[in-house]
Amino acid sequence: MSAEGMVNDVGNNPKLTVLPLIALIFYEVSGGPFGVEDSVRAGGGPLLSLLGFLVFPLIWSIPEALVTAELATSFPENGGYVIWISSAFGPFWGFQEGFWKWFSGVMDNALYPVLFLDYLKHSFPLFNRLIARIPALLGITVSLTYLNYRGLHIVGLSAVLLAVFSLFPFLVMAILSVPHIRPKQWLVVDFKKVDWRGYFNSMFWNLNYWDKASTLTGEVKNPSKTFPKALFGAVILVVSSYLIPLLAGTGALHTSSSKWSDGYFAEVGMLIGGFWLKWWIQAAAAMSNLGLFEAEMSSDAFQLLGMSEMGMLPAIFASRSKYGTPTVSILCSATGVIFLSWMSFQEILEFLNFLYAIGMLLEFAAFIKLRLKKPDLHRPYRVPLQTCGATMLCLPPAMLLILVMCLASLKTFLVSGAVILLGFFLYPTLVHAKNRKWTRFETEQPAALLSTSLGGHLDVPESRQEVIDEVSVSLLPALSPSNIEKDGTEVLLEEDLKLE
Repeated sequence: MSAEGMVNDVGNNPKLTVLPLIALIFYEVSGGPFGVEDSVRAGGGPLLSLLGFLVFPLIWSIPEALVTAELATSFPENGGYVIWISSAFGPFWGFQEGFWKWFSGVMDNALYPVLFLDYLKHSFPLFNRLIARIPALLGITVSLTYLNYRGLHIVGLSAVLLAVFSLFPFLVMAILSVPHIRPKQWLVVDFKKVDWRGYFNSMFWNLNYWDKASTLTGEVKNPSKTFPKALFGAVILVVSSYLIPLLAGTGALHTSSSKWSDGYFAEVGMLIGGFWLKWWIQAAAAMSNLGLFEAEMSSDAFQLLGMSEMGMLPAIFASRSKYGTPTVSILCSATGVIFLSWMSFQEILEFLNFLYAIGMLLEFAAFIKLRLKKPDLHRPYRVPLQTCGATMLCLPPAMLLILVMCLASLKTFLVSGAVILLGFFLYPTLVHAKNRKWTRFETEQPAALLSTSLGGHLDVPESRQEVIDEVSVSLLPALSPSNIEKDGTEVLLEEDLKLE
């Protein structure tokens, strides 16, 4: 029996297929047009917003999705970008990447229970009062955390149903708006009112996180074929879910750009279709936030599981429930969500964008480094460009990342700097804990652990073995403090010698 077949048999936990994976990626990146209203206000009118959602996917979303497809299928293990960075630059930087991305993901996830209640409070003013709001936030977080615990396939199915429910009212709104469309209104822009910092942050936030689902690659059925298809489908779905409502709302209504803020699509629905459409959009917005929460928590939790399986975190983070879900990792992510939910929307948005941008720059660098360092690496999906072309593909999004970072406030620089320093401190601390045997760490390769649990009989195909060899370099090394300062090349060489 093949290795993949045995993996599927363990615990009889169903793997993700194309449609649920498209829905999960959709919710990692978007969740619908909720929140894009700010791009009209920050852009001083519809023109820059519409151009942004036409141009930014070309210079940002598509390159990131292509890079993710190649690297995720080359390393089909839970952990995603942590494995890519570890293979290219060594485990120290792999750990930093994982810490930055997990922290930004938890910050992002802290938004959704709050936004869920913000939509509901328009119809139920009770949620404006702390006496009702705090228990509701805790209840929502606990309930959604339990749904994650019950199984990733349930989360994927829920995401499909939520996506259909969340997008359908905008399709109805677009159809109803057709007789009222005035194309010249799409060309309106007042450059004196343009808030470039808010505009770029809004665009970036609404079109990032394409790489996030890579942390679930080990839970995907036939990832070499499923992952690229799902990414392609998700790109089309995300861009369409932004452009169609914006074209309908800005083309059919003559309203000031200052009115376009979070939640304004509900008012657009009322003006185009009536109160029934407003309530439907409000309900869809509330449910979309649940889908966003589920997808984000799944990725964050499986990222911690993958890091634990590589030996970067204590073994307890790799423990799974009877449903195949990483129990401790889910609880850790849920705790982070509760503690971060007190921050304001704009603060969280800028902080997570900054940390995400640093991580993505490292991913693009790893993509190029692996093309040069491992030209013969088995790549089931390969971006159809030579190394020079692949480098040029990464330049526009890299410049956008640097621009977003340069536009950040001083407070964002200070908070993000503190998070980065914390990551630098955590790595040697975990190395010391491993050397002192304060807690148990995984020290074997994931496939070797599986082989042991199955009685030592594991048929590993040649292509799969190559992936296992690549994954092995990301194990947290048993370094002494004097060795921690070695660069990634020396660490990789040391690990290769150990494996031999």
